Amino acid sequence: MFVYHTPGHSKDSICLVGDGKIFSGDTLFVGNCGRIDLPGGSASELYHSLFDVLHSLDDNLVMYPGHDYGMAATSTIGNEKTTNPVMQKITEDSFVDRMGG
Repeated sequence: MFVYHTPGHSKDSICLVGDGKIFSGDTLFVGNCGRIDLPGGSASELYHSLFDVLHSLDDNLVMYPGHDYGMAATSTIGNEKTTNPVMQKITEDSFVDRMGG
């Protein structure tokens, strides 16, 4: 099991990776990502968590997010890279503007 520090939603956000799975907590959801408007939230930190950490992971990892908001209960990192609007590569400044933070 590998632990990745993925701040952005909160300062102490983590993702757990092992055995072909990623437990993404509140960092990444199916089709969206965690909020940044709570104490400790940071759009800039979330940008680096998504693009420096999660984008570097194997596309085949099955993702189990911390919440199921109705689209699907699970996905893969590869699917999220291609279909999730917040995982589309843009500049950090553009991402921060989009997230309102």
